[in-house]
Amino acid sequence: MIKKHLITCSVICVLFIILKLFVYSVPDKQPLKNSPVIFNFFEGQKVTEVTDSVLNFAEEAVPVQNAKVNRKVRYSIWKHSRYASYNHQLQARAKRYFPLIEPIMELYGIPEDMKYIPLLESGLQPHVRSPRGAAGVWQFMPATARQYGLKVNRRTDERLNTRKATIAACKYLKELYAQFNSWTLAAAAFNGGSPRIAKAINHKNKGNYFYMRLNRETGSYVYSLVAMKEMMDKQAESGGELTTAGLLPAEVLTIN
Repeated sequence: MIKKHLITCSVICVLFIILKLFVYSVPDKQPLKNSPVIFNFFEGQKVTEVTDSVLNFAEEAVPVQNAKVNRKVRYSIWKHSRYASYNHQLQARAKRYFPLIEPIMELYGIPEDMKYIPLLESGLQPHVRSPRGAAGVWQFMPATARQYGLKVNRRTDERLNTRKATIAACKYLKELYAQFNSWTLAAAAFNGGSPRIAKAINHKNKGNYFYMRLNRETGSYVYSLVAMKEMMDKQAESGGELTTAGLLPAEVLTIN
């Protein structure tokens, strides 16, 4: 009887040792790309606020002294700089299409930073179409395109002509700026429509995009444009090498 108990205990001890060895041999789990860990990236991380520097977009200051704005800017830069291979593709397309877009924007008096809108909208792919019917580098909907002088019919779609579409976009942006007297609001209205932006302006936010309550897409749109600008500038400065992809959020934001 004692021998049976000893054998049973021995088997249990051996199984316990094997189990422990197996557990310690398994590598640490890595978070999936779509894991909530990605979206809660700032939890547990030390985020150093930027309070003595100036960040601007389209000649307008980004209020990074505000903790919420500061956090959203850094998160957006980190989000848009994670995938190096895709960002190198954007850099290559920018080198091809920016020399076409920039002179037209200068002619119409549009700030140079607005060239990042087509980069964000379409990845500077002239023939891309969205499921909702938008097309071209500026992702014009048919009705808006016709309103600003582009032909869109069964035979012709001038939204796919980057030069003509850029002229139409400049006219549209200039009209939006005349309405809101702000390029950041003009950019937001390009995405969400002028009625939505006009409705969101009140005495509390005083027409400052960064303090306005907007839907998720429009509310993050200018932050994404700021991220695109910073990312592309850093790539250009480093000779095309993306330097921000592996950095923590507190390290990503370098203010010019």
